[in-house]
Amino acid sequence: MTTEATVTTDPKHLTESEASAEAARLIAEAYRPEVPATPTYFRDTTPVPVIGTTPPVPQPDSRIVPQWAAGVAVASIGVGAGVTGLGCGAWLVLQGLASVTLTGVLAATLPFAGIAAAATAIGSAFARVRRASTTNIYEGTVVQRTEVTATARGMLSRAKAGR
Repeated sequence: MTTEATVTTDPKHLTESEASAEAARLIAEAYRPEVPATPTYFRDTTPVPVIGTTPPVPQPDSRIVPQWAAGVAVASIGVGAGVTGLGCGAWLVLQGLASVTLTGVLAATLPFAGIAAAATAIGSAFARVRRASTTNIYEGTVVQRTEVTATARGMLSRAKAGR
């Protein structure tokens, strides 16, 4: 696409009146609005009637909510109600803790400390039973390799020992 400037006369040899006429023509051409060849929109300016002659058409509502969306909605309502209940319970507990004594705190935490101590004792007993019943008998030659060969390169690489 090339544009050609149409110059009717040589600009070096214009008289004062020709130069002003040429300047006026160039200014008018530069500020002339360009009208598209084909219109890109249509606006109907006729007024819309308040009541028309067309009878109403039934428009049945056939939207179906997917089962997963209904489940998510019900679950979010349940979570909201549960969080509200937890918030009310926390408020009640904190209201009660506002007038706490050391004896009250010790009495409230004693059952939890007892359960934790029992769980620790049971866990250590199971660990001792497992350690006592393990018998390792090794037969054959034992090869101990201590050299480290790093073949992986990079920021998140791992060294593989003795492989």
